Amino acid sequence: MPKTLDGILVLEMGTFITGPAAAMLLADLGAEVIKIERPETGDPYREYKGSLYSTHFQSYNRNKKSVALDTSKPEDRAIFHRMVEEADVFIQNFRPGVAEKLGAGEAELRRLNERLVYCAISGFGSSGPDRDKPAFDTVAQAISGYLRLLVRPESPRVVGPAIADAVTGFYAALGTLAALVERGRTGRGRRVDVSMLEAMCHFNIDSFTHYFSAGEVMTPYSRPSVSQSYVFACADAKWVALHMSSPQKFWTGLANALDRPNLFGDPRFASREARIQHQAVLIDVMAPIFLTRPLAEWCSRLDREDVPHAPAYDSDEALRTPQAEHLQLLIETQHPTIGKFRTVRSPLSFDGERSTTVTAPPVLDEHGAEFRARFGGGPADTEQALAQQRPLPARGAGGN
Repeated sequence: MPKTLDGILVLEMGTFITGPAAAMLLADLGAEVIKIERPETGDPYREYKGSLYSTHFQSYNRNKKSVALDTSKPEDRAIFHRMVEEADVFIQNFRPGVAEKLGAGEAELRRLNERLVYCAISGFGSSGPDRDKPAFDTVAQAISGYLRLLVRPESPRVVGPAIADAVTGFYAALGTLAALVERGRTGRGRRVDVSMLEAMCHFNIDSFTHYFSAGEVMTPYSRPSVSQSYVFACADAKWVALHMSSPQKFWTGLANALDRPNLFGDPRFASREARIQHQAVLIDVMAPIFLTRPLAEWCSRLDREDVPHAPAYDSDEALRTPQAEHLQLLIETQHPTIGKFRTVRSPLSFDGERSTTVTAPPVLDEHGAEFRARFGGGPADTEQALAQQRPLPARGAGGN
């Protein structure tokens, strides 16, 4: 795949998911991403049972390089400043005020590089009454109104992946790319702010729009009811998912696949509005039917009738289907010390070319020697760097 961000240097001082996810998306597009971590411990997401290479860390840190720096030490801060002078993007996801304590606040870095795109990710925003509260994925899902759309009211329990963390990272990457485009016109960088609260409220826009327009608060079953979405267990305990929507041809096909050609002649199920109103009853009618045949047979029947459906796969199945293999969704590489690393490729293709190469997430400070040599850092260089004022850089990748 063309490296559309080739020549862009990104510094990531990120922890857990939001900041690392944003930087990884840029790395997937070809940017050089240097992950700046704390010596000895690194990103807290690394740690798992005494190891500093957890599966959680691996999810959001591929295609990056790791450098361990303690910016409270003059020699490490000098190296960090040299990096900033050449960087195009800086990403951090600390609570407001923490970056400044680490010598990585926007004002300090802007003095070094006026072309820098500075991306700050927070839980609740850089100002306001909740500014300093701790925020993690479930907190952001809850306060944005999204969690109530996932949890069954009958038995409240958090479900699903860390979607608020990932979504916030995606929005941060989008804002960063927009700022880079603008910089190509103006020559100056921007500060990009995004909070988990803002990102999840925007992601949850359908729920808010429904409330604004219809005056109704959506429940976990509102959208599945309107979209006529279903999941049924089959005879072999596997699941099939249906998304029927409104076209009549899908319902006719479903009736044929079920060997119940008159099923939707029932007044309770004869129209879209009726099916929405009586969805629970329709589920009770269809569920026993799906229990009579195994998943493969149902998929064959539904395929013949062109009914929108799919098996509900687990993660050990989804990448092994003929279509997933055709799209080369699973990619892998070898890390010199960790061994085989497998992941899911970027979903983007450019001019028909997709990215099928990847570098494994780095071990802590894997590239420290490389970047200390690249940006200086020997005793003499450090003393010289601290003794002189460096001018704003004249160059910078990304548009000019």
